[in-house]
Amino acid sequence: MAGGPIIVAAGAFVALTLALQLVSIALVYLRLGRQSFGAEETKAPPVSVLRPLCGLENNLEETLGTTFKLDHPKFEVLFCVASPSDPAIAVAQKLIGAHPGVRASILIGDDRVSGNPKLNNLVKGWAAARHDWIVMCDSNVLLPPDYLRVLQGAWDGRTGLVSAPPAGIRPQGFWARLECAFLNSYQARWQLAADQIGLGFAQGKNLYFRRDLLEAAGGIARLGSEMAEDVASTKITRKAGLKVRVAPRPFAQPIGRRSFTDVWARQLRWSRVRRLGFVAYFLPEVLSGALLPVLATSLLIWLGAVGWWALPVLFALWYGAEFMLAARAGWPRSLADVLSWVVRDALIVPLWIGAWMGAGFVWRGNAMKVGDVPVQAAPSPPGKQG
Repeated sequence: MAGGPIIVAAGAFVALTLALQLVSIALVYLRLGRQSFGAEETKAPPVSVLRPLCGLENNLEETLGTTFKLDHPKFEVLFCVASPSDPAIAVAQKLIGAHPGVRASILIGDDRVSGNPKLNNLVKGWAAARHDWIVMCDSNVLLPPDYLRVLQGAWDGRTGLVSAPPAGIRPQGFWARLECAFLNSYQARWQLAADQIGLGFAQGKNLYFRRDLLEAAGGIARLGSEMAEDVASTKITRKAGLKVRVAPRPFAQPIGRRSFTDVWARQLRWSRVRRLGFVAYFLPEVLSGALLPVLATSLLIWLGAVGWWALPVLFALWYGAEFMLAARAGWPRSLADVLSWVVRDALIVPLWIGAWMGAGFVWRGNAMKVGDVPVQAAPSPPGKQG
């Protein structure tokens, strides 16, 4: 048959990429099906919860409000704001007033220890935290009542950090569904699958530290040594000979409305962060969507190696498995969502290419690039109680 070597190569490529798709989905499908428990109350240490605020985000009062409903014996909440004129302060003040039984405060100021505005905002919270266990969680994440117990329950003797990805919920419009397509059965799935095989890595939405481990590496300012605090956290933890563990399940993030420009800019930013932080892992990312396997299958059809039926079979296996995972996890999975998965996979290659075409990005109006601000010493933490 003409094109024999090409047929073998294309067939092997389709088989390999489809196998990776199905195996990663199977790992997470089984993981989500297991009953998971958080830490027992006797093993639930006091925790300082740091939530950085910047502007009036989607559903901000709802997401911040969940911080006050955590089922944990002892915790404090520290809202960190860079500017005294930030409108998010009023939302935090309202919630603090409505929950007098929860120890909470608002810290205002901007400590320029890095080129990362979010990290600069969190430095004062780290210094003021009263407890030795500290979690940094973004303001747009909904925290379930067992949030702290789930994070602590993932900690064992070899752990140096526990993290968790977000899962997009309540999308409004197709582009918001595209955002969920990236967050849920793609990014969260790969992060959970990596943790299943012992290669866990951090995601900046949720970072759960034991203070002494980060202080031994140079303190919170060391998180500014990379473009993003999750990349730095992962490298610091692995260098210490410890593991990054991922919570058993993602935590929900209400998406609301998005434009295509919003989604593209965010995904391009994250692609560049991954490329700059872990280039060896980023290189094969171009193979992770369905676009290239579909093109390879089309080539096999054109060469006469398989019939036209091969394409619908590939689509059924690829997206059928993803649909089953979304159903198990309770993620959006309407017909429009399935279409958004196809669009997402078509964008993976151009995003991968775009990640190589620059070393910086704009985040919340701040232009960031490698080496913007050298890491400085963070303020020493005041006296604290455990």
